Amino acid sequence: MKHRILLVDDHELVRKGISCLLIPTWEVCGEAKNGKEAIESVRHLKPDLVLLDLSMPVMGGTIAAREIRRVAPKIKIVLLSVHEPDSLEALAKLVGADAFLSKGCSTEHLRKTIASLLKPSLRAKPI
Repeated sequence: MKHRILLVDDHELVRKGISCLLIPTWEVCGEAKNGKEAIESVRHLKPDLVLLDLSMPVMGGTIAAREIRRVAPKIKIVLLSVHEPDSLEALAKLVGADAFLSKGCSTEHLRKTIASLLKPSLRAKPI
């Protein structure tokens, strides 16, 4: 069973482009264009990971990340921004995101980040 990812960005072109990069490996279970839609989608779709744009109309990524973390604490959250990570990594941690990526990162870096967050835990199996 493939892990399910919710894409949240106010630009459809960005959502569709990222979706094309992820579909071979993961299931893109939904898309949202703002934080408010993202929270509703998390409640209904129950994704394993949310790729969440930082700057969006209606509700931005920081407020959405906090609310997503509150309603679904086990979901992995990756904040995306056009800004470089050095300036916003602390903010990502503050709002409960598991990772922060610049939209200028390589596709390989995006894939590796997602894979590392979704890898199965190494807990021992029950006997």
